[in-house]
Amino acid sequence: MDSSLICGARYWPEHKALELCLASGRRYLYLGVPQEVAEGFSRASSKDAYFNRAIRGRFDCHPLRDQDEHKRAVND
Repeated sequence: MDSSLICGARYWPEHKALELCLASGRRYLYLGVPQEVAEGFSRASSKDAYFNRAIRGRFDCHPLRDQDEHKRAVND
């Protein structure tokens, strides 16, 4: 993936859910993302520009925690 901000993406069309993994290691789940938007993101030559133009601030966004972070929070 050619992006300085985004290092990975997965889309679940049946849920209209797009997960983006950032270079920082953070992950976010965007809900209500139409398949056309996800496909546009996949095809975009600049993932960062497409994200800023078509996704950021337009859909419900939820930060995701990785399993290790969740285990540390539960054990603290």
